[in-house]
Amino acid sequence: MEMMFTKYGGAAGADSETEELIRAAAKAVLEFFGLRTDVEISVMLTDNAGIRELNKTHRGIDRATDVLSFPMLEYERPGEISSGEEWELSGDLCLGDIVISLERAAEQAEEYGHTLRREIGFLTVHSMLHLLGYDHMTEDEEKEMFSYQEKILELMGLTR
Repeated sequence: MEMMFTKYGGAAGADSETEELIRAAAKAVLEFFGLRTDVEISVMLTDNAGIRELNKTHRGIDRATDVLSFPMLEYERPGEISSGEEWELSGDLCLGDIVISLERAAEQAEEYGHTLRREIGFLTVHSMLHLLGYDHMTEDEEKEMFSYQEKILELMGLTR
């Protein structure tokens, strides 16, 4: 799995341990679904000001959030990646971009009473599910997606 990390704005806490956690969480999602792991993912680590700017620019929402996901693929059904022609020609397939506010992650970890490690793992798993076509716009979608999140985090030992 090719994962490219960038930092935007004040990304306090963006260190090699954080990057390894994000890499492990992304891989855990792919392995949970039995998907190929030779994919590319871009990860940007930022603060609340940085993610607010991106949220406003890309979604028209002028407020900070915890994580943004920008999938590169469209799916007939969530999680079904075929080894199509574009994959065969290029090798790694780019799933998309993940943006995490480490500042908001720290705030939420404190708010929810768990570790920052667990929160960053959760945000990565959540975002990876979006990159695979999962969403939580309806009650059924939310139930399915959140069930996968908890199962994957449990397998990783990142429980509350």
